[in-house]
Amino acid sequence: MSLIKKFQVTFDCAEPRRVARFWCEVLGYESPSPKGFATWDEYDRTQPAEDRGSWSACIDPSGVGPRLFFQRVPEGKVVKNRVHLDVRVGTGLVGEERLATLEAECTRLLALGAVRVQLLYDGTDSCIVMQDIEGNEFCVD
Repeated sequence: MSLIKKFQVTFDCAEPRRVARFWCEVLGYESPSPKGFATWDEYDRTQPAEDRGSWSACIDPSGVGPRLFFQRVPEGKVVKNRVHLDVRVGTGLVGEERLATLEAECTRLLALGAVRVQLLYDGTDSCIVMQDIEGNEFCVD
């Protein structure tokens, strides 16, 4: 029998700290300072100028969800993501009740800087396609 492996999800981005803060708010995650440092700013002061702010991470405080890692890359996003996160807020709900729950979460995420792209709704099942603050697609599901 094979053991289940833990994994992290890595985001390429322009502003790792900013994107990490966004996802912490979306998911209820935390962004602890790098090991051995009281704050991210303290850590950055130990780095060469060109490396400051080059990465960030956030974790599920319950230890259940995967770690999210954010790394600065020089190129911008140019095409649709091949993999995306589904933020599961409507599990078990259908129809108008599900749609209302998704819409409420969408409204909360818009206030954080997310962008609404498209509502997919067939009268029973629904999801809302969105983008994070750097244009990475995700769904409110």
